[in-house]
Formats: sequence, structure tokens, C-alpha cells
Amino acid sequence: MEQNLDKTDMAILRHLQKDGRLSNADLAERVHVSPATCHRRTERLLKEGYISNIRATIDPELVGHGALVMVGVVLDRSTKESFRDFEQAIKKFSFVLDCHLTAGDFDYLLKIRVKDLKDFSKKHGDRLLGLPGVRQTRTFFVMKEVIDNAPLDF
Repeated sequence: MEQNLDKTDMAILRHLQKDGRLSNADLAERVHVSPATCHRRTERLLKEGYISNIRATIDPELVGHGALVMVGVVLDRSTKESFRDFEQAIKKFSFVLDCHLTAGDFDYLLKIRVKDLKDFSKKHGDRLLGLPGVRQTRTFFVMKEVIDNAPLDF
């Protein structure tokens, strides 16, 4: 799909990735096109899926979810059905920010936000261990977030 993008489209994407609150007029000025052209191109980028979402980034500490936990999950079987069942079930947990099917030591790697260790312990025991097919989990408590949700470099 990238062949459909010219340098103006790429500039629009870079600027919106840095600041999704830019007005169309400000964005147009930064990428050196008219506001009408900028609006038309931005709408096309949205329609074609280059921009999948525009949302605010919330400070987790300020809303009481300062603990970040990574959890490696190993399923008891590696079948299409067991993956499907796990993926359907994990989507119901709002505290799971990311879930990735991986190659290596774990079948899935989860990124989870919780209030604190006690909150995680409850969610782990009451919910994660009860997911379909879960044989084992390995938990990693994040001590410091060095880079989180960095913009794509393209």
C-alpha cells in the first residue's frame, strides 16, 4: 500500500502521529498544502486505513493505574481452536492493553495496567488463570518505562 503515499501524505502521517490534535489549518501549513488539500488527503488516509485511530494518551498514574505488568502466557495446546478460544476470551478484559501472539517461549505476551500489586494478584488469580487453555503464566513487573508507545519511524 505504501506506493500510494507521496511525501506530502507521509508528512501528514508524521505530524498527526506526533500531535493528533493539530487543526487542519495548522497541519496544512506544516506540510505546505492548502487546507482543502490537506483535509482531502487526511480523509483519504483515514478511509484507506493508514490512520486507524486518533485518541488521547492518558497518564496512567493520574487515573490510578500506575502499575504496568507484562505477562507471558503458555497454552496447553497449539491448535487453531485453542488460539481462537484464548483470543476471544482475552478481548473481554479491559485491563489488558495489548495481547500479541508470539514465537518463542510464550504463546502470547500481554501488557496489563493495574492499580498495584494487590490488584494484579486478584486479576491474575480470578481471571487470567481461568482463561481457556492457559497452562502457565510468567509475570514481569515493569520497574521503569523507558520507551512506551513510541511513534513509528518511517
